[in-house]
Amino acid sequence: MAKKLGEDAAQATIVRHGKLRRSNAWGNALRVFAITALVVVLSGVATVSYAVWGLVQDVDTVELGDNADAVGVGSQTIEGELTILLVGSDTREGQALDDGEEGELNDVNLLLHVSADHQNATVVSFPRDLMVPIPSCPGPAGEPDYYPAMSEQQLNSAMMYGGLPCVARTISELTGMEIPHAGLITFDGVIGVSNAIGGVDVCLASPIVDPAAELDLPAGMNTLVGWDALQFLRTRHGVGDGGDTSRISNQQLFMSSLVRKLRSAETLSDPVKVYGLAKAGVENMTLSSGMANVQFMQGLAGTVKDIDLERINFVQYPSFTHPYEEGRLTPDYTNAQALFDVIKSGQPFAVTGVGEGVAPEGADPAAPDPAVPDPAAPPTEDPAVPPTTTAPPATTAPDGTVQLPPEITGQPAATETCSQGRTVY
Repeated sequence: MAKKLGEDAAQATIVRHGKLRRSNAWGNALRVFAITALVVVLSGVATVSYAVWGLVQDVDTVELGDNADAVGVGSQTIEGELTILLVGSDTREGQALDDGEEGELNDVNLLLHVSADHQNATVVSFPRDLMVPIPSCPGPAGEPDYYPAMSEQQLNSAMMYGGLPCVARTISELTGMEIPHAGLITFDGVIGVSNAIGGVDVCLASPIVDPAAELDLPAGMNTLVGWDALQFLRTRHGVGDGGDTSRISNQQLFMSSLVRKLRSAETLSDPVKVYGLAKAGVENMTLSSGMANVQFMQGLAGTVKDIDLERINFVQYPSFTHPYEEGRLTPDYTNAQALFDVIKSGQPFAVTGVGEGVAPEGADPAAPDPAVPDPAAPPTEDPAVPPTTTAPPATTAPDGTVQLPPEITGQPAATETCSQGRTVY
């Protein structure tokens, strides 16, 4: 009976979700803020903890259901491994933008994991179009199993069932990772964050032109600030095959450049700039209760500040085109298992796959990407059947670094890459 209720709820939700369309410009504006907030965390700048001293007492908090261990007063690091979920909400409630849209979706889902030895950090991006099981979630007053489980639903609809705790539970079950900490970001802080950054340098192997995003950037190095930074992060039509996975790889390129800038002497020596980033973040966030204190922020800064840029990896949750939901994705469970097995082990790893929005090193940007199928070529398999893969045995380099399968795409923060613009039309 419970299963039947869940299936019925899933079908009803698909119809409801179809009515919850978002303004592209602002619905994706929160991506700039969510990405920047997470990168500020990775910078390990101690100024962040002091910036929130007078703010955390007023920050909104939420209980995730599992009480995380508190960080003791004066702690310089957080003991053991650390996992934080950062979710971008597109709610209009209480925001400056009010275009009549209702409801709330989790359009940005980023999972940060720091290994127990504090030597490796991984940021996993989950496509919002991913179709996944949603477990039963607590209700508004914390009632257990208030919302029934659903066998398959679009990831960015999880916010409609139990808010941030439901998103955390959904991604926890998808990945097998415990998520003791989470933050919810709204998009009112986008302008303040963009101004505080002072510009991010990105390399374009070819021009990016996207009239829908009002974006026209020339090939070469571009310093993006304000509106251009926002549009670079939200463009879909200007990169790769025009899909969300291409956009994620473009965002990872941006995040890597942003981490390098935040770690630079130019930023570290400017407390006003770092304070502005932290202040914009805290004023527009809801935090799980264990995070909303200065001691946690201090411990967080101490935990990540010495991680080498080569060991900060941005990766995308692997997926396939969904067999029957047009424009949606289905999880590549085999390669996802390989990814999270390595993350949980705490071993250093190398990303060998290049994202759809990133130009392969040394490749001619004008040449077709062999990883992208030719739409004119005859199909080699039934498109209604999801592809299956067998993950190759993990290979380990002499220095102990695990080489991930090429189906898992991303890049380390230390690597400078170029966006290759649109490749498939």
